[in-house]
Amino acid sequence: MKYLEKINAPEDLKRIGRLELPQLAREIREVIIQTVSRTGGHLAPSLGTVELTMALLYVFDPPVDKIIWDVGHQAYAYKLLTGRRDRFHTIRQHGGLSGFTRMSESPYDAFSTGHSSTSISAGMGVACGRSLKKDTGKVIAVIGDGSMTAGLAYEGLNQAGDLKKGIIVILNDNEMSIARNVGVLSSFLSRKLSAKYFMDLREELKEFLRSLPRFGDDVYNIAKRTEESFKTFITPGMLFEAFNFTYFGPINGHRLDHLIDTLQNVKEINKPVLLHVTTKKGKGYPPAERNPTYFHGVGSFEISTGNSISLKTTPQTYTEAFGNTLVELARQDDRIVAVTAAMPEGTGLKAFSEAFPERFFDVGIAEQHAVTFAAGMATEGFRPVVAIYSTFLQRAYDQILHDVCLEQHPVVFAIDRGGIVGEDGPTHHGLFDFSYLRHIPNMVVMAPKDENELRQMLMTALDHPGPVAFRYPRGFGTGVSIDHEIHTLPIGKGEVLTKGADVLILAIGGTVTPALEARKQLEDEDISATVVNSRFVKPLDIELITRLASDIPFILTVEENALQGGFGSAVIECLADACTPTTRVVRLGIPDAFVEHGSQEILRSKYGIDTPAIVKAVRDIVE
Repeated sequence: MKYLEKINAPEDLKRIGRLELPQLAREIREVIIQTVSRTGGHLAPSLGTVELTMALLYVFDPPVDKIIWDVGHQAYAYKLLTGRRDRFHTIRQHGGLSGFTRMSESPYDAFSTGHSSTSISAGMGVACGRSLKKDTGKVIAVIGDGSMTAGLAYEGLNQAGDLKKGIIVILNDNEMSIARNVGVLSSFLSRKLSAKYFMDLREELKEFLRSLPRFGDDVYNIAKRTEESFKTFITPGMLFEAFNFTYFGPINGHRLDHLIDTLQNVKEINKPVLLHVTTKKGKGYPPAERNPTYFHGVGSFEISTGNSISLKTTPQTYTEAFGNTLVELARQDDRIVAVTAAMPEGTGLKAFSEAFPERFFDVGIAEQHAVTFAAGMATEGFRPVVAIYSTFLQRAYDQILHDVCLEQHPVVFAIDRGGIVGEDGPTHHGLFDFSYLRHIPNMVVMAPKDENELRQMLMTALDHPGPVAFRYPRGFGTGVSIDHEIHTLPIGKGEVLTKGADVLILAIGGTVTPALEARKQLEDEDISATVVNSRFVKPLDIELITRLASDIPFILTVEENALQGGFGSAVIECLADACTPTTRVVRLGIPDAFVEHGSQEILRSKYGIDTPAIVKAVRDIVE
């Protein structure tokens, strides 16, 4: 490493000559590829923004200038160049650097990110706050073209254009197809039109034309239309100009000289600016360039081939079990439609989209719209299955409550990544869905103990005449045998798996298997346990719980969800409402805290919801 090892802050980058910057870009890519091949992470997006990151830090002066990265998938190069190079090998590891920007991690991170489409709104908040404090410094929001499919981005654009604050929005476009000749011409126009002297001249000309007696405004409008019609006709700028943004681009996001010159020019403009930059996902690593979707978020891999490094034989994942089952059921029922929010691969719907393209709907990063859209389809007699990660479904709470549950529309929510997710950290753990769903009237909430029961729950959900949500974890199933015939489950009924007189273990979802493992260990200590696969958070199996509680002195609830308002809370409420004789209840789950990033195994152990934790809790109760 000739240059990167000398950079400990953005000031060091500015000391490097422009001619040497391409070599630095190669060094940054090498470190990112080497690191992510071991740790996993968001490879393709970060490889695509290396030059853009360098140009931003070359022109602007964070933390005085605030650079806000939307989501944070694109920010690996930013971490390397802002004082975190020595710790970069710890990225996404427990106790190491976050895979996203975190204000608590570095003063250069202007906003903590994780969910998409927040950067423009956050940037406007920062810009308005700085204006009130009379602070100087620029605000730059970097947002991807995928994130521009969310309504929140346009809400931010709308306010920015109205208030006319000096915010710079950089649209990192790595998907839009733009012909070469158009791109070259647009690049030329952007650099020419963004030069400060030209902007000043244009403002002076505007005032001069408007000052002409009688015909001033008409002459100005004709002149403006002549310039702007040509510029917006050949670029996507018309949309952003409608929001009162001054639009420049698209320009090549891998040409450092053009990027730096353009950023230096737009830096001088004190009103909303949108710079459209085109980049290539996976730039500099051929396997990622060929398959950017796979390398968007990838596990450890072999650098020479790009092949995943994984166990040779593993059970199917819960996501695969869901996707395969949905295809199977859709062959039998043409009312079934699938809805996702820009994640057909991540939610297991790729096979469905290929088998039933006319019944598959990807609405983009727009979870609120996805839910209300599904409700609308349900009114026409269809059975929509909305497949969304638990953490992203949080964004659509109001739509679930009002648009689905109020009228009991039969919408199925297939909630992937329920519970502890792992290395993506607090913004991606699905630890709140039991709590934010179970109090909504008309909603059924359940969780399968294994992949075979997931199939049964999907069938149950589609057979139910109202809204149903079932959540399942990230990762591999338990490897159980799969029933050829899928049958429905009785709503609100749990399953007694083992019988014992000393303690009642009420487990739900992914905690059932460790509960059974704990029960085996407790037998060696002469402690007998009744283990129940509760299946339903709502409605609870009140009859089963109260009957068992009347005979067994101690109850342990286990869930991979926040304790506040979760499954354990529901059990306590059930016992209180039933006036069950005093029973000692201990709850295992996630405390009132945001869970950091780390492997699922480490985090489950730390927060006390794995097999050893269940064994210890039972010992403490009984003793």
